Amino acid sequence: MEKARVLIMGAAGRDFHNFNVYFRGNPQYEVVAFTATQIPNIEGRVYPPELAGSDYPEGIPIYPESDLVRLIRDLYVDQVVFAYSDVPHEYVMHKASIVLAAGSDFRLMGTGTTMLEAAVPVVSVCAVRTGSGKSQTTRRVADILRARGKQVVVVRHPMPYGDLVKQACQRFATYDDLDRYQCTIEEREEYEPHLDRGVIVYAGVDYERILREAEKEADIVLWDGGNNDLPFYKPDLHIVVADPHRAGHETTYHPGEANLRMADVVVINKVDTAGLADILTVRRNVAATAPRAVVIEAASPILVEAPEEIRGKRVLVIEDGPTLTHGEMAYGAGVVAAERFGAAEIVDPRPYAVGSIVRTYEKYPNTGAVLPAMGYGEKQTRELEKTINATPCDLVIIGTPIDLRRVVNIKHPSQRVRYELQEIGQPTLKDILEKRFA
Repeated sequence: MEKARVLIMGAAGRDFHNFNVYFRGNPQYEVVAFTATQIPNIEGRVYPPELAGSDYPEGIPIYPESDLVRLIRDLYVDQVVFAYSDVPHEYVMHKASIVLAAGSDFRLMGTGTTMLEAAVPVVSVCAVRTGSGKSQTTRRVADILRARGKQVVVVRHPMPYGDLVKQACQRFATYDDLDRYQCTIEEREEYEPHLDRGVIVYAGVDYERILREAEKEADIVLWDGGNNDLPFYKPDLHIVVADPHRAGHETTYHPGEANLRMADVVVINKVDTAGLADILTVRRNVAATAPRAVVIEAASPILVEAPEEIRGKRVLVIEDGPTLTHGEMAYGAGVVAAERFGAAEIVDPRPYAVGSIVRTYEKYPNTGAVLPAMGYGEKQTRELEKTINATPCDLVIIGTPIDLRRVVNIKHPSQRVRYELQEIGQPTLKDILEKRFA
């Protein structure tokens, strides 16, 4: 029987994982190409032979998604696998229509073919959209479990934007490890808060290998999800975060709705800043879609180093990049802090943007008058730095999960915004985790 020729549509994460756990070494298939979108500088590379396996001595080429129809024709593609996240259901079906019209089958892969089983318990924290509050929820879960004497190891959803072979299995215990692996701003945003707590973090490309290493030093593996993607590991407890600032998205985005339907626990976050009507909408959708899930309501209160410094100032607000771009939010914690503590004006950075930051605004025109902390590589990080320093303001408010001043030379005075998860009412995450992992 001839092998089915497969193309995998991705964004340097789920696509590589699906290949590794299902297609690598599978005699029924030949993966002839990946396509890439969402993340800059991925296309034009090769998924290396060291990771692709003996069937692919030259590796597998990665093309821009804009070449999809041509690739289906020129490479005689039988199946196209859609393997990235945080997109509307309608978007997925438009891609499916393009593929079907070009003559190939269109495929979505489920949990049965892509989840790995661990030798220790797994708690997964995922979301219905990026920017819902996974990071602070994961930190809260880690704090609770560690207080119970559990050795927790966090495994983070992939962000392999550099040398894929060197990044196959990464272990982070100190800031020196971040430098050693030449982590981008996006990677640092996810890893640093765990390292600050003394929690080991694994990430990379080959998640079977990562799991086997993490198991060696963990009582519990804590899956820290990316975007609104599904966990790579089969969870013993699946926690899903919903965001009432985007009420209705919990059932209209892929694969966030699948996450919601799988949920053991749903955390409705940001109830302190969302409108009551939107909170009620999310509650109704959760009850209808995940009726067996335990629902927890929570806030993500903000803390600022010196809030009195904000009053009356013209401020530049820097927010988490993915939340503003494909997360489709026009603001985040930085804007909330600016408004709450009396900033006179939020300065629009768009007229002062340079290089790839200009192109980011062009690609995501709904981004508000704030600056997404884009840093997918050294060049873009320096362009971010130039944009910050060119923007005329009295103060920079840093609403990113890390202290951006560690990687960017900000010449203006600055204040950092922090946020943690705070459950409201009962049950709490502590109640559920202590019952499940006594």
